[in-house]
Amino acid sequence: MPVKQVLDGNATPVKIWTDDIDEGSKAQLANIASLPFIHHHVAAMPDVHLGIGATIGSVIATHQAIIPAAVGVDIGCGMVAARLSLTVNDIDEKRLKKVFDQVSRDVPVGRDQHADGRVLVDAVRPFEPGLKALTERHPQLLKAFGKFSKWANQMGTLGGGNHFIEVCLDEHAQVWVMLHSGSRGIGNAIATYFIELARKDMARNMVHLPDRDLAYFAEGSEQFADYVEAVHWAQEYAMANR
Repeated sequence: MPVKQVLDGNATPVKIWTDDIDEGSKAQLANIASLPFIHHHVAAMPDVHLGIGATIGSVIATHQAIIPAAVGVDIGCGMVAARLSLTVNDIDEKRLKKVFDQVSRDVPVGRDQHADGRVLVDAVRPFEPGLKALTERHPQLLKAFGKFSKWANQMGTLGGGNHFIEVCLDEHAQVWVMLHSGSRGIGNAIATYFIELARKDMARNMVHLPDRDLAYFAEGSEQFADYVEAVHWAQEYAMANR
C-alpha cells in the first residue's frame, strides 16, 4: 500500500497511508513530528484516529527518549489463538452454549477479577519480585494501583473494551479459540503513574511541549530506566495472562 499523504513543515515528516483522516488527527501528528527526538518520520496507518496526545494508529520511532502516553495504558495488549482437535462436525449450538456458559463462569470480564480463593498462584508468583523492586523505588505506585493492588487476582481475566474470547473456524473447518487481552488494570495503573511522572518532569525542567500528553523521559535518566523496566514487566504479565 503506497503513502497517500505527506505532512512536511516539522522537524520530521509525517507519512500517511490513507486519504481518510480528520484534521484533528493531522494536527496531533504534526505535534508529534515537531518533537526533536523523532527518528526519520512519523507513520500513520489506515486506522489512524485521534488519541490522547499520541494519535492512535500511528507508528512513532524515537531516539534517546520515550513517550509513555504514546505507548499507551494497555501495555502488552495483544492476541493469541490456539487450534483445537475439533472440527465443525464436532460442535453444535448446544455444545457451544455450554462452552459460552463455562467461559462466562470461569473468566472474569471488565473490572471483575478472581476471588482470593481462585488466584492462579503458580502463574503470578514469578511476577512478585519485579513488582516489589519497582514499588520500592516508586512507593507512590501503590496509591496508583487502588483496587488493582490485588493484581494477582487479575491473572486469567479478560478485561473490557475491545477484549474478547472467541470460538471460530478456519478455512479447513478446524475449531480455534482466539482471545484479545492485555495487562489489565495493573498495567493501566503503571502507565497512568508514569505518564503523570513524565508531565511533572517536563514542568520541573520547564520543557515546552505542543501537548502535555507528549511528556517524555530522556534516555539515561532514572525515570527512563524505571519506565522501561515497568513496561517490560507489564508486557510479560500480559503475555502470561493470555
